Amino acid sequence: MDAVGRVGWIQIDCADPVGLATFWGAMLGQEFDEPLGDPVHYLGLVPTVPGAPVVSFQRVPEVKTVKNRLHLDVVVEDVEAAAARVVELRGFVEVAEVHEYGFQWRVATDPEGNEFCLIF
Repeated sequence: MDAVGRVGWIQIDCADPVGLATFWGAMLGQEFDEPLGDPVHYLGLVPTVPGAPVVSFQRVPEVKTVKNRLHLDVVVEDVEAAAARVVELRGFVEVAEVHEYGFQWRVATDPEGNEFCLIF
């Protein structure tokens, strides 16, 4: 099948691009790219694999008000250690685990309330 294109960036709307890039950089073990704007309007994480999409944070004026329609699934080896690190980085992790179709995960949120899952 002929592709129309490829995913280049995954943009996450936020109030504080530097704050969220700091959180997600620590979560994913990625460095920041050069920020764009003053104050910073866009800030991406440098992919660790060539050709992988850039996770990028975009300043927007409105606050998050409802559940995300798109979220990241972060694969972890040790869910307890990962959950503790999320909380240390000012995120939140639900205690309840979900088991479905051979997968298990915990729902978490970053410091601005964006949901993601710790898959283990």
